[in-house]
Amino acid sequence: MRQGLDRRFPVVLRLILAFAEHFFDAADGVRLYARDYAGPAEGLTPAVCLPGLTRNAKDFETIAPRLATSRRVICPDFRGRGQSAHADPSTYRPDQEVADTLLLLDQLGVRRFAVIGTSRGGIVAMVMAAKALDRLAGVTFNDIGPKIDKPGLIRIRSYLGVDPKFTDWAQAVAALKATNPGFESLSESEWMTFARRVFREENGLPRADYDAGLTLNFPSVEDIEAGKVPELWGLLELMAELPCLVLRGEHSDLLNAGTVSEMQRRHARLAAVTVPHRGHVPFLDERESIAAVDEWIAAVDSREKA
Repeated sequence: MRQGLDRRFPVVLRLILAFAEHFFDAADGVRLYARDYAGPAEGLTPAVCLPGLTRNAKDFETIAPRLATSRRVICPDFRGRGQSAHADPSTYRPDQEVADTLLLLDQLGVRRFAVIGTSRGGIVAMVMAAKALDRLAGVTFNDIGPKIDKPGLIRIRSYLGVDPKFTDWAQAVAALKATNPGFESLSESEWMTFARRVFREENGLPRADYDAGLTLNFPSVEDIEAGKVPELWGLLELMAELPCLVLRGEHSDLLNAGTVSEMQRRHARLAAVTVPHRGHVPFLDERESIAAVDEWIAAVDSREKA
């Protein structure tokens, strides 16, 4: 059992498939959860996978086991999502999620790490650059950038905070299809796998796997339309010396090609790949995603060894 977790409570640690589960306490006492794929004893640069706004560690089942063949991989559930406890909705903010993640990594003895940030997770990575740049070894932005497109934000706002009462998993799949455009190439079995990652099962039925209080700090439709969503270009520029990658879903309504081009103009070490047949967000198991992440993590490892 790893040492350093909050001594007020026993560490809950049990092996599930290829990962261990950790429960720990945030500075304000909120009980939080993370998956820890141990990797080899002499592993390379640890990877930390940060999920999207309403998503959790399950999203990285597509990539974490493969990365863990060469390194430790840590996948937290942000507060109010997945197996982490619900909290005061006013704390559902990227800066708080940075603090929670850094506390987890301190307790696990991880000093430097590379981040794979999906959507909200990429925003958290940018805020992390402002607070702990010396700990970052590199960042992959999965369909997210410093500027976020209005259509995607409005789409997310349309379903955020709704807790539908599905009568079966087929209804959950139908809801996903209605709220996740750009994935028309998925088979029915792939949609079901997607649904199993997005929703939790309660009494045999799918339910939303996040706290509806997330709506509190999400911009209103009026603010989105008025352009009152901040852009984070300065935070991206802080990472100028780090190997970085941006993956963009071909049909993304949150990250457009122009924003990706501007990211590359402002960050000379940032590679960009478009993932075909995907909207927001790529699953990270696509051929293009795998090749791009492998090249990026190799660059991270090379720089860390230098």
